Amino acid sequence: MTYSDRAQIALNLGGLIADGFIAVEAKDGQQVKNIGSDILKLGKALGVSEQLLGRGNSINEFAEHNDWDTLQEELEATQNEVKSSMQSHADQDLVILVTLGGWIRGTQVVTGVIMKNYSESAATVLRQPALVRFMQSKVNEISPELRQQPLVKDVSEQLTGIEKLVSFPEDRIPTQEQVKKVNDAVSKLMKEIESKEPAK
Repeated sequence: MTYSDRAQIALNLGGLIADGFIAVEAKDGQQVKNIGSDILKLGKALGVSEQLLGRGNSINEFAEHNDWDTLQEELEATQNEVKSSMQSHADQDLVILVTLGGWIRGTQVVTGVIMKNYSESAATVLRQPALVRFMQSKVNEISPELRQQPLVKDVSEQLTGIEKLVSFPEDRIPTQEQVKKVNDAVSKLMKEIESKEPAK
């Protein structure tokens, strides 16, 4: 939680929000509370609104009472609040990075699950070249100054490789080996996003 770089904080915040949704799906109340607390810390580090504190208390309360449907709604509201608060601070660049961090973490988890319980129907969800291209185009809209930061530059470059890995032909189902390659690529990226060492 001690990142000093705003781009890295935003990428990690996206990953945490993805973890929050997974914890709600898993109905793991303690994990939801832990993640909710971390989301608040990173949100405050980015200077998002004080209203988030109220959201954090609500998340804890709903987790305490196992109110899973409301908890999912509250987590979505928190995510939207983070984004709208950042937009009002003219931090659109960071909103893009939060979204990207969430996609990278979500893809890491999904590919991990598919590797453990491989099925052809599950593997087809990894065909996402248009989505990766869209995210790459949004990263290209980030201010040149932020885009030149080593971590953002590295994430952008690796997205190009990930796009190739998820560009399966329409008539082909990704094999277990291909799923593993996607998982390896996003896991490597996630490790860099979470690393306390600055990107080279």
